[in-house]
Amino acid sequence: MNPFPSLLDNCLIDTKHVECAAILVSRSGDITAASKNFTLSPEEAQMFVDAFNHVNITRQRGLSFQNKLYNCVRADKLSIYSKYEGHGLILARTSLYVIIATYSRSMYPSICVEAVEKLADYLREKEK
Repeated sequence: MNPFPSLLDNCLIDTKHVECAAILVSRSGDITAASKNFTLSPEEAQMFVDAFNHVNITRQRGLSFQNKLYNCVRADKLSIYSKYEGHGLILARTSLYVIIATYSRSMYPSICVEAVEKLADYLREKEK
């Protein structure tokens, strides 16, 4: 049984400050789980994985997602935060996975970031 769909719902979506989310395998870019309303192409998934391999470029160029260019606010080896006109894109990396979450204008970015980072910390503690 894949525990990730329930983790996404319970830890992220249920906060009401995460619009949609997904968990990718960091080596392959394969989608392990995604929230109901989140569509992610294989190219986008690979771009998110690659963003951590090229943090300096990500910081300079931002991330293009769903035909929008998200400006990078923070980028390091574990987290990437970016925004576009009140919308945001948060990525967190663990040893095995990349967590992706978005928030909308009506949501609090800080709560989205906190939820994603807590889930990432939990997976890191489990060495995943």
